[in-house]
Amino acid sequence: MAKLVDLVNYQLENAQHLSLLLEKEKIAITSRTSSDIETLAKEKLQLITQLQQSDERIASHTDIEQLKTDETLKSKVELIRSVIHDCQQANEVNGEALQRAQLSYNKLNNLMQQSRGKIGMTYTSGGQTSTVSTLGTNIKA
Repeated sequence: MAKLVDLVNYQLENAQHLSLLLEKEKIAITSRTSSDIETLAKEKLQLITQLQQSDERIASHTDIEQLKTDETLKSKVELIRSVIHDCQQANEVNGEALQRAQLSYNKLNNLMQQSRGKIGMTYTSGGQTSTVSTLGTNIKA
């Protein structure tokens, strides 16, 4: 069985790595680099899984009481909790930014579709609407 101190150190490293990854994700979201966003999301899920697995290993460790008695371990656990709390907040901010970006994209897409519809709409001799994609572009004057 791994030493408790090693598991706590591993947990801290993963938490700090997640924090850095969330910062990269924020940059990818603001620059709208979809390939980076997707890659970072996969990495984020992997790190979260590692954090959960480490947490389970720590919780079932035979020396778990050291987390309450050993001052070094207590301070590392508090640091981990603080980093994870910051990560949760950063993740919420990133999620909201992604939603705003998606709404912006949807609005722009709708405007483009409406615009295309107006440009290509005309009327037939019977008064019915007709969509013409070459409206005004094939004039041979």
